[in-house]
Amino acid sequence: MSRRSRSTSGRLPLVLLLPALLGLAFLVVPLIGLLAKAPWSTLPSHLFSQDVWQALRLSLICATSATAVCIVLGIPLAWLLARGELPGRGIIRALVTVPLVLPPVVGGVALLLVLGRRGLIGERLDLWFGITLPFTTAGVIVAEAFVAMPFLVISVEGALRAADPRYEEAAATLGAGRWLTFRRVTLPSIAPGVVAGAVLCWARALGEFGATITFAGNLPGRTTTMPLAVYLALETDPDVAVVLSIVLLIVSVVVLASLRERWISGLR
Repeated sequence: MSRRSRSTSGRLPLVLLLPALLGLAFLVVPLIGLLAKAPWSTLPSHLFSQDVWQALRLSLICATSATAVCIVLGIPLAWLLARGELPGRGIIRALVTVPLVLPPVVGGVALLLVLGRRGLIGERLDLWFGITLPFTTAGVIVAEAFVAMPFLVISVEGALRAADPRYEEAAATLGAGRWLTFRRVTLPSIAPGVVAGAVLCWARALGEFGATITFAGNLPGRTTTMPLAVYLALETDPDVAVVLSIVLLIVSVVVLASLRERWISGLR
């Protein structure tokens, strides 16, 4: 391709340039406004306050725990969707990805109807084992795992489909069992996909609001994660809300930046 053709193909028509700039401004200006309104002079005192650290600590614990649950359950589910031969696999895949488009509040209501004290499963858990999930820290983890697991499943399934099956076939030829082949061959080959999915899953769990407040409530020290703390602080102390929002913004930018090279390589 000549230099002239490259320069011509790289030009954006004027009719597209204006809406492109407007779209960029629509996405970026609110973030700039958040930073512009930040109480920078009192930021350290707000950032190290007890309420902020309590919400941050709970959010990190719950998001990490939810990600661990998603890894344990999501990797086998992704393998089933990618390699399993079962009828209705397309329907199962659609059901797995429903939480991506389902309003989180609706997901919280569904969890409450199933795992609540009078729910289909929650009633038995309470009666037989004395386990109650709603309005507890464990309930936060369940709600976050519900909305975040599809990110992991989609990423791992894509990695499994892209992996070369010849290595697994060679391992089987050498006498390796299915579990050994999965641990020593399959899992290392899809490790980048697992890591990317886990990071996205963790970031989604960290920012979850709707399902958490519906299923786990908003109890300080027990279920008040950072998004819920932002919601509360808007009514009582807007400066704290801005500080919490900036922390979540920084985490989101770091996550997206860490996955940038993987996305670019996947588009090539």
